[in-house]
Amino acid sequence: QVQLVESGGGWVQPGGSLRLSCAASGSIFSINVMAWYRQAPGKQRELVASITNNRRTNYADSVKGRFTISRDNAKNALNLQMNSLKPDDTAVYYCNAAGTTSWWGQGTQVTVSS
Repeated sequence: QVQLVESGGGWVQPGGSLRLSCAASGSIFSINVMAWYRQAPGKQRELVASITNNRRTNYADSVKGRFTISRDNAKNALNLQMNSLKPDDTAVYYCNAAGTTSWWGQGTQVTVSS
């Protein structure tokens, strides 16, 4: 089992920045890929960014150039630096870890509005 706990969400004005963190614990050795997903009201959950064990990253087109995903293996942490935030980025952001199965965090709300 893997436990994931997100932090760092909140409210920010358009153009602002936020940094999300996800602390992983448990069977860390079984994780191959970690990712951030988001789900806005009335929409399906979508992939925001992912990173593999060898640091290969993938981003949704809507966040390329604005968001940066990173892993800190020493701290068993996953981070998402979000810059130039837009109202369309408003959503609940979920941390995900995938290996032989998939684990999810509880989510953290990000609200971008003026």
